[in-house]
This record gives sequence, C-alpha cells and structure tokens, in this order.
Amino acid sequence: MSRKDSPYVGEFEQLVLLAVLQLGTEARALDIRKELDEQANRQTARGALYATLERLGGKGLLEWEVEETTPARGGLPRRRFVVTKTGLKALRTSRLAVTNLSRGLEHMLEES
Repeated sequence: MSRKDSPYVGEFEQLVLLAVLQLGTEARALDIRKELDEQANRQTARGALYATLERLGGKGLLEWEVEETTPARGGLPRRRFVVTKTGLKALRTSRLAVTNLSRGLEHMLEES
C-alpha cells in the first residue's frame, strides 16, 4: 500500500485503534471507552465511540466478532474488536508523520 493509498486516520481514530491494541482480547466498546478515559484522559460520548468504531470498520482498519448474547444485555450481542493489518499500517504511517514533524522540536514539546 503506497502512502497515497494509506487510509487517513484522525487523532480520535488513532486513540481508538491504540486502545483496542492495548486491550487485546478485552477490546469491547465499554472497555475501549474506559481505556480512553483512563489512559488518554479523554471522556468519550457513547455515540461518538460507536460512530468511530463503525467508520474504522468501514475503512477496513478494524474488525469485530460477535460474542454470545446474554439475558443481562436484553439479548443484544457484544462485539469484540481487533485491529487489522491495514489498521496497523495506518497507525504506523500516522506515527511516522508525527515523529517526522516533531523532529527538532523536542525542547518545545517536552514539559519542563
């Protein structure tokens, strides 16, 4: 995949993908939301998270599998999310862009 073909991921999409990677097999929507709150200090509206998960899935950056339904969830299935190879590539591309643009600015960006 060339840079031109690499899907663009915005800041929030990057954070969601990173949270999914951090959570591994525990990457369900509520866990992702909690991870974003605790690790990124980012309170996330439920609707915004679900919209982003759907968008990332549509871009081929994220996949999910449906888990068994439970009576406690009113018969609604739970989804467990996984970052795809394309999603990893998009994260690497975004990370490289930030690294390249930050080069030489460390003194300005580090807290003192």
